[in-house]
Parts: sequence; structure tokens; C-alpha cells
Amino acid sequence: MTASSILVLGAGELGMAVLHALADLAAPGDMRLAVLLRPASLHSAAANALRARGIEAVAGDLQNDSQRVLAEHFAPFDTVICCTGFAAGPGTQRKLARAAIEGGVRRYVPWQFGVDYDLIGRGSPQDTFDEQLDVRDLLRAQHGTQWLIISTGMFTSFLFEPSFGVVDLAQNTVRALGSWDTAVTVTTPEDIGRLTAHIVLAEPALGNQVVFTAGDTLTYGQLANTVDATLGIRLQREPWPVPRLLAELAKDPDDNLKKYRAVFAQGHGVAWDPAVTFNARHHIAMTDVATWIRQHLRAPATIR
Repeated sequence: MTASSILVLGAGELGMAVLHALADLAAPGDMRLAVLLRPASLHSAAANALRARGIEAVAGDLQNDSQRVLAEHFAPFDTVICCTGFAAGPGTQRKLARAAIEGGVRRYVPWQFGVDYDLIGRGSPQDTFDEQLDVRDLLRAQHGTQWLIISTGMFTSFLFEPSFGVVDLAQNTVRALGSWDTAVTVTTPEDIGRLTAHIVLAEPALGNQVVFTAGDTLTYGQLANTVDATLGIRLQREPWPVPRLLAELAKDPDDNLKKYRAVFAQGHGVAWDPAVTFNARHHIAMTDVATWIRQHLRAPATIR
């Protein structure tokens, strides 16, 4: 493993998973590991728990600090890993990439823990994806800072979010985005954390490339069958074809969930063969959808 100094941006679900995984892999005293937190969070219970693991807390505000100030925060670190997503607001991901370059960071891992934005391209139903392509363009156009993009697919749990509408146990229904043959790749945040640590600390060091991971890749038909078999139930099937989802988005163009449904229904750049992934090549066990269901769900009493 490469000894280095690493700064993680954000301590949400993904950031915490990455921080703990890095701390697990690093030998004591081998690596400076830090997390950037808003000043108001520096003395929170979560921050104190991280300090107990030897993780340093650095004060900063990704949304409100200028690019120059952020560059100063980033400069002392060899690698910066961005684990804060779109919640920080439009333009933030571009600003962070520019700050990493300005700060002379040796390697930057942007917030790209999702789909294959290159394959999806610009102008997709989810307009925030265009900023992800802007970040890739910024990083590819320069040579001072290496970049490393980790594509993980959708968070596994998102398939089961009632508001997303794919697996809706309350309504005894599973819905296909696009068609029953449309596929999706998913990975749990915990697995993303473990893999990110392995990828960032790999020897020889990885850089200037896109690395794919997958906890599972399955069609919506396979998802429906997996839920049924794992929970011992029989869900109703309801397809949500692309024209329907695009029409619903046209009526409500600012609805973020409808944007995601439409882009995943189109099926481009949202699924890949697990055989091409980092975890498959390195024989790292992952949490597939059936295992996630067994760990987190039980059949509602009304449909058992």
C-alpha cells in the first residue's frame, strides 16, 4: 500500500465509509488521514469518534469557501477524495476540481461515484450530470494533478427507496425503469468505501483512469425475481417505459427523482459487466442485491 497523506471531503454516509476503510488499511503512523468538516461540526460526536481512530479534522466549507481558500486546504495533501455530492449546490464540483488543481494536489478523486457519465453524454434527463462531464473535462485538460474516477453505479439502497418507486413493498409492487430487460449496476456505500480505500492505496498507484466497481448488475426483471425469492413473496409487476417517464418529467421538469428515473430507464451508461470491475479482478467479495435484502428487509405482514 502506498503511504501518503489523504484528505476526504465530507463525512456523510459515503465519506464515513471511506474514512473508516482507509483507517482499517493503513498501518499506524503510515499515513496522514484527515477529513474536511464545516467549523460547526469540528467538535461533534462524529468528529470526536474519527479523532479516536487517528483521523484529523480540518476546518473548511466546500460550499462557501472560495476556490483559493479550498486550494490552501487541499495543498498539504497528496490525495483528495471528494465524498460530498450534489447537495452542496450547482457549480461546487467544478470549484472543487479547480481548487485541487490550483492547490497542486498530486491526485484528485472527484465525486463521480455513480454512472458512466462519458457514455451517457451531455443533455441527459438528469441535467446535473453535465457538471460531472465538466469536471472530467477540467481534469483531463491538465497534467499537474492526476485524477482517479471510481464508477460504482447506483447505491443499492436507492432501488428500495419508496420515493424512487422501483421496489415498493407498501404497494406490493416492483416497477421496471424502461423495461424488464433494462439493467442497472449497484454497490453499497460500505463496499464503495472498502473499494475506494483499496483503489487509492493500490501499488503501483492508479491515476488518470476510470475504475469500475459493482456489487451487482441485474435487470429489473431479475430484481423482481430476486425480491420475490429472497422475501418469499410475489410482487405485482408494473413497467415504467421511457416515453411515460419522459412525459412525467416534462410535466414536472424540476423533480429530481423523475430526472433519475428517466435517465436510468434509458439504460445507457448505468450498467456494466461485473467481470470488468476492480473487485472482480482482485477477488474482493461484495454485497449483492439478495444479500442486501436479507440484511435490511422483511416482507410486510400483509403480503407474507
